[in-house]
Amino acid sequence: MLNGLWLSFFLVAAVAGFSRWLIGDDPAVFGAMVESLFAMAKLSVEVMVLLFGTMTLWLGLLRIAEQAGLVDALARVLGPLFARLMPEVPRGHPALGLITMNFAANGLGLDNAATPIGLKAMRSLQELNPDKLVASNAQILFLVLNASSLTLLPVSIFMYRVQQGATDPTLVFLPILLATSASTLVGLLSVALMQRLRLWDPVVLAYLIPGALLLGGFMALLAGLSATALAALSSLLGNLTLFGVILAFLVVGALRKVKVYEQFIEGAREGFDIAKSLLPYLVAMLCAIGVLRASGALEFGLDGIRWMVETFGWDTRFVDALPTALVKPFSGSAARAMLIETMQTHGVDSFPALAAATVQGSTETTFYVLAVYFGAVGIQRARHAVGCALLAELAGVIAAITVTYWFFG
Repeated sequence: MLNGLWLSFFLVAAVAGFSRWLIGDDPAVFGAMVESLFAMAKLSVEVMVLLFGTMTLWLGLLRIAEQAGLVDALARVLGPLFARLMPEVPRGHPALGLITMNFAANGLGLDNAATPIGLKAMRSLQELNPDKLVASNAQILFLVLNASSLTLLPVSIFMYRVQQGATDPTLVFLPILLATSASTLVGLLSVALMQRLRLWDPVVLAYLIPGALLLGGFMALLAGLSATALAALSSLLGNLTLFGVILAFLVVGALRKVKVYEQFIEGAREGFDIAKSLLPYLVAMLCAIGVLRASGALEFGLDGIRWMVETFGWDTRFVDALPTALVKPFSGSAARAMLIETMQTHGVDSFPALAAATVQGSTETTFYVLAVYFGAVGIQRARHAVGCALLAELAGVIAAITVTYWFFG
């Protein structure tokens, strides 16, 4: 799938380039396409320098949290909920701890770190699966929640905004939090409907109702604020939450007699190895998208969508954020590259860049997650996993664009 997607970027760019040369009499297009290759290769390395630091920092901190027992404590807190949502998984099974660690990594926006943990969780769930070729209910729920993007603290998005020169990297904190809540809720409800899970169970309601009331009350509070106040509140909460999480990990680790420095270094090594493996993918996707933009093909496609949107009398500013949304279900590296390219083209704090950042933080690589997670354990029949995951993805995109207009429109 990724092979065809990547190749199509170059083939479409080639067709657009020859069209501009032969029909538009613009031979300079090929020079622009070649120049974009080298410019994007350079940008990939610049992005990677900051990515090394970000992944190293947060996996080091996550290791401290794990050793301090915070992950196990979270697993115990969520245990009664998992018992209702995944009744075929016995209490205390190793899969529950791995699922919790995966959710924690996703919550911190460390999608690349969450993947290896998620694969371990999927293998552990496969041990309980009576039919090794057909996805079990627990595997489907786990996968759909992953595909719904459980990002509570999108540090990777903050990092990309820092790299592109944003004065306030956490400006998109609240929009992403609201949009990812919508996608996760839709994902959970769709799976519950298909699997006939009893969401009205008193234990499940004890978890869901307080969260829904808190989110609803928070949104009601936000509704009374101006756009300037919303942006300021998002910035404050983003920075406060970020520092608070770091401080909590360190203080709890120290109180639990964890050698925080040694454990940080141990986890940081893993982060360095993961970040190092991402450079080839980043170079490949950024260069392909750079050529696509330089050829005029990307702009031509967006102009067509913009024209259709205008015929309905809608605001067209979100159209420039659509490339990130369109490729996100297929490839995280392609969506990441689209986001960075949008920031560079329109400005890091422009409406399209803010919308693209919110989409990136509140959606997931649905087809990639399906292929990797189910492929790793030999699942051939996904049952309702694809439909539920895509529904959550669509909800995330719609919510992301809506809240971006709300906050910055």
